[in-house]
Order: sequence, then structure tokens, then C-alpha cells
Amino acid sequence: MAKSQQTFNKLEKEKKRKKKKEDKRKKMLARKEAKESGELVTNEFVYVDYNGNFTDTPPDPAEKERISAESIVIGVPKREEVKTTGFIGKVNFFDHSKGFGFIIDPETQEKYFVHISECIDEITEGDKVEFDTIKGAKGLNASKVKKV
Repeated sequence: MAKSQQTFNKLEKEKKRKKKKEDKRKKMLARKEAKESGELVTNEFVYVDYNGNFTDTPPDPAEKERISAESIVIGVPKREEVKTTGFIGKVNFFDHSKGFGFIIDPETQEKYFVHISECIDEITEGDKVEFDTIKGAKGLNASKVKKV
């Protein structure tokens, strides 16, 4: 004796789909009848106020804020130099396979990220180095790193 191909879940899902389709058709017919009889008045425009909320009244032009196109920044911010030169530190960690590491400033105990592309000389852990700093995405980065 063969099993039925339609399971209970399939039947229930199909019933829900048919009910939803029928409800949608009934709403459409009700809107159509209301529109023909003049009961339904739809707003053709929706406005957005200065807080970002939708309203059916236009916003007051006196509250309009002018924004210059030059003040809008798109993309990654440019690197800015914080302190030019003169940092001396010790390489705390450096992974040659991944190409990055960290330098510790002995005076402030602050860690600086260093990428292999910013190294002038070949560096390893424990080396004393001189470097500049530049502002990166997550803080200050070491640049122009060379051994002392």
C-alpha cells in the first residue's frame, strides 16, 4: 500500500496560501468599490519631517537645514600624522608570515601597530627601532620603521 504524497504540513501550507490569496483579493475588491463610490481618499504624497518620520503635511521650509556638499565625507578617512618623528621603541611582537607586529614605546608603554610595508629595515622581536606615527583606522600606526 503506497503512502500519500501530500503530508499534513504540505496541506496546511497550501491552505494558508489560498487563504492569504483570497484575503488579498477581498481587500483589493473592497478598495476598488470604496474608490468607485468616493469613500476612499488616498494621499498621493508622503512627506518626511526633519526627524525622519512620515507625515501627510509638507515640512516647513523655514526649518530646512542647508548642508554643503564639501562637508559630506564618503569613503575611508585620509591618514593624518599625529607626531612627525622621533619615536624610539622595542618590537614586542612581529609575525613575518602575516606581515605585521607591534612596537612598544618604553616611555609611555603604548603599543603601535606596524605593517611590513612600513618597515625600511628587516625587523624581528626584541629589536630597538626608530619610527614615525600615523593615524590609522583603529589608532596610531608605526611608519618608516628602521633599526637603531
